[in-house]
Amino acid sequence: MGSATREALAQSKKALSDLERVDLATVAELFAAGRVVGDSGQLRSLLADPSAQPGVKATIVDRVFARSIGASSLALLKDVVSARWSSQMDLLGGIEELGLRAAALSAGSDARLEAQLFEFGTTVSSDPELELALGSKLGSQNAKLALVDTLLTGKGSPEIVEIVKHLVLQPRGRRIGELLRHAASVVADQGGFSVATVSSARPLGAAQLERLEKGLAAQYGRAIRLNQVVDPAVIGGLRVQVGDDVIDGSIASRLGELRLQLAG
Repeated sequence: MGSATREALAQSKKALSDLERVDLATVAELFAAGRVVGDSGQLRSLLADPSAQPGVKATIVDRVFARSIGASSLALLKDVVSARWSSQMDLLGGIEELGLRAAALSAGSDARLEAQLFEFGTTVSSDPELELALGSKLGSQNAKLALVDTLLTGKGSPEIVEIVKHLVLQPRGRRIGELLRHAASVVADQGGFSVATVSSARPLGAAQLERLEKGLAAQYGRAIRLNQVVDPAVIGGLRVQVGDDVIDGSIASRLGELRLQLAG
């Protein structure tokens, strides 16, 4: 990520935090606007052009979106495009991230969006046919949306439905599992914590999970929420992933290292 994109993301997050109210409509409108920008190479090029004046970009946003999205969403989108992004794809990622953060604010911390995303991701990864149906480039968009509705409507928060629909409609070359993990990390960050996935051969007890959570919080300097995966392939020990960091203390990993040493 370039320095321009980092600054643009910070500017976008501040604009979102300055809003008095963020609701489900804001979430849906930001995601929809991101898809419109993503589907138009000409519009994307104009809005991501580093030489274009911010006022010119804001005028373009007005002309394209003023009749289709609300005032708050329009103001946020103007803030996003007025910033300088390192690339067109970074601009799309910035709009998506703003939508994810808006979803976290709309749902509130009690909704545990990151846990809902993890649960849905586990369901998808355990069913190859479902994963293919949601992630295939050849699949009909309407069929994907209908499938998401079937799987999530009435079972998850409305914000989760909006998030997953957007991700399957605009994957930007990412697999569904990667999409869901990234979304979970963003909504968690908006809530002021990080997500750790702990894999073990057997379920961990409440006391063990609490100790692990506290230890990771001390190590990373922020609150941690755990997602637990039971994986017999781990054999023993734990494998913990926090973002891109992996702490692998599993017996399976040690056996793998031993095999490499013996082979060498």
